[in-house]
Amino acid sequence: MQEISFLTNYQILRKIASGGMGSVYLAEQLGADGFRKIVAIKTIKREYLKNKENVDLFVGEAKLVADLIHENVLQVYQLGQTKGVYYIVMEYAHGKNFADLIRAHKELHKVTNVDIGAFIVSRVCRALHYAHEAHDMSGRPLNIVHRDVTPSNVIITYGGVVKLTDFGIAKAVIMSTPDEAEVIMGKLPYMSPEQAKFQGTTRQSDIFSLGLVMYELLTNTVVYNVNDIDDLVDKMDNYSIKAPRRLNPHIPEKLEKIMLRALEVNPANRYQTAREFNQDLEHYMYDGGYGPTNEKLTRYLARLFPEESQMPITNVSGSGFSPQSPGNPPAEPGSSSLPQSGPPPVPPAAPAPA
Repeated sequence: MQEISFLTNYQILRKIASGGMGSVYLAEQLGADGFRKIVAIKTIKREYLKNKENVDLFVGEAKLVADLIHENVLQVYQLGQTKGVYYIVMEYAHGKNFADLIRAHKELHKVTNVDIGAFIVSRVCRALHYAHEAHDMSGRPLNIVHRDVTPSNVIITYGGVVKLTDFGIAKAVIMSTPDEAEVIMGKLPYMSPEQAKFQGTTRQSDIFSLGLVMYELLTNTVVYNVNDIDDLVDKMDNYSIKAPRRLNPHIPEKLEKIMLRALEVNPANRYQTAREFNQDLEHYMYDGGYGPTNEKLTRYLARLFPEESQMPITNVSGSGFSPQSPGNPPAEPGSSSLPQSGPPPVPPAAPAPA
């Protein structure tokens, strides 16, 4: 990344993550009189620059997210090009993504605390509803659908703030994206039925994907652990999703009901908006009094990642960022919840936050 360091006011500090069609770097924005600001810089690999569709998706993400200003959406500051290198300057979220959180619990033979999990998902609901309702500067609805709500695309900062990121394959009225009747976009284990069947996506598709993520977060189990689209469609059509309380009896019935409504195969029976999903989650969390908060989430992460959460930003070797390419990579690790796989062992509950 010498081009960026030498020809812009950004100083690259280290690589955060690499994968798919791009890499993410930790950097400093330099200004007058010693001004410095920590940012993240996302780049597109040179080999992908030859394909105009890849460049259009990369540029389109930056333009789409530029005016999405919300606590739970990762901010985009700038789209740049230096000597043929495209880059997006973004907010740096110092923390872990959902995939890291799930992996850490599996290593401890535990699952995420159910109230903490509900709180995290409720914040993703807020981000999704904001994006779904967004308008452009002239007031025209953008009709954004994220289409890639997965564990690797939600970051939790060590300060307890949840961030939805990577709108790289999102669709919106201002973006030119492949026809959904011909090209499938997204990751197989987190697709909605209508997405998998080339029927087109709506905001309810994101709700289903978030329901799949929530299921995995609270059971350590991937609902659709598949590697090809035919297998995915077969499982969606012929098998019912196993009740999450069978995998984790610590999930209250009320929360299970919320999760399963998000996972209704028929969109007509699903939550119509992410706001409705969020309202039910918040009613579950706070109806009985004081519930989970950003501060509780901060303490929870500090217990789960005691060393990294206390390190200075420039010393941490990894982060929640996980750049991905459009398309269908292999399924993320996890066991299927479908009947033919047999019931996995019931996991114990994770420790509650201090």
